[in-house]
This record gives sequence, C-alpha cells and structure tokens, in this order.
Amino acid sequence: MEIEAAKEIGAALAIGLGALGPGIGVGLIGSKAVEAIGRNPESAGLVQTNMILGIAFAEAIAIYALVISLLVKFV
Repeated sequence: MEIEAAKEIGAALAIGLGALGPGIGVGLIGSKAVEAIGRNPESAGLVQTNMILGIAFAEAIAIYALVISLLVKFV
C-alpha cells in the first residue's frame, strides 16, 4: 500500500517538476520573440520560424517528463 502511494507521489512530482522548466522556457521564448518583432518588424517571418522551433524543442522535454511520469505510475 505504501508503494502505491510512493508511485503516485513520484508520478506527480515527475510531471509537475518536468513541466515547470519547459513552461518557463516557452514563456521566455514567446516574450523575446514578440520583443524582437517589435524592434524589427521586417524580420517577423524569421523570428516566428525560430520561435516555433524553440517552442517545439521545449515542449518535447515536457513530453519526456509525461512519459516518465506514466512509467512511474503504471510500471
């Protein structure tokens, strides 16, 4: 019974802490991209492309945390 409780806590911590970093990263990427577009509107296409790529990489880390959380919970 204690093992099941430890699994639940471990899974919650894995996804909670694993999503914290990417969440902050996506926010910073978005804010800096809007700032860059505001300073130089002609480069909006290039900045937007790089922003989307950076967000995708940050979200991939959150998906890894989700996978680990599910493994901890169900295995």
